Amino acid sequence: MKADLHSYLKGGRDALLWKLDGLSEYDIRRPLTRTGTNLLGLVKHSAVGHILYFGVVFGRPFEQELPYVGEVAEPNADMWATADETREEIVDLYHRAIAHADTTIEALALDDVGRVPWWGGAAVTLHHILVHVIADTQRHAGHADIVRELIDGAAGLLPRNDNLPPADESWWLDYRQRVEQAALDASKRSH
Repeated sequence: MKADLHSYLKGGRDALLWKLDGLSEYDIRRPLTRTGTNLLGLVKHSAVGHILYFGVVFGRPFEQELPYVGEVAEPNADMWATADETREEIVDLYHRAIAHADTTIEALALDDVGRVPWWGGAAVTLHHILVHVIADTQRHAGHADIVRELIDGAAGLLPRNDNLPPADESWWLDYRQRVEQAALDASKRSH
């Protein structure tokens, strides 16, 4: 069961990182929602989540103190990269956070217990934390998928498996128009 859970976590990680491929510094950082959602920020946030949930929770501190984590950090500081933080630094942090998390996952049994300070000290098992971080990582991979599509139209699950119907651009334009027309027709009926 642990191997299955770990596999789904790895899939979410891969999808999240893939969304950065081939984009400019501006495009990986630019906020495309009212709340500032951006690709590099999602990677940075996921790194922090891995460090906290697989490190702090199980008494396995990360090798580095991060200025954008903790009670004195600016709100949402882990959701975007400053101009001084490079893509390479954030991606490297994510890889190191993943390695740290994987060491915890491999070392502990699913029923081993840790405590989540930001949940009031709640006792949790590794199983619970794996499910929580899988859900969070996959959620953010979905955000990244939408943000990437807004940037350059690229969509899909992974480079080797886009998980989309095999169709050309004209099919997608027709499809989108059909969806738009259905929305318009339904809105007319609701008035």
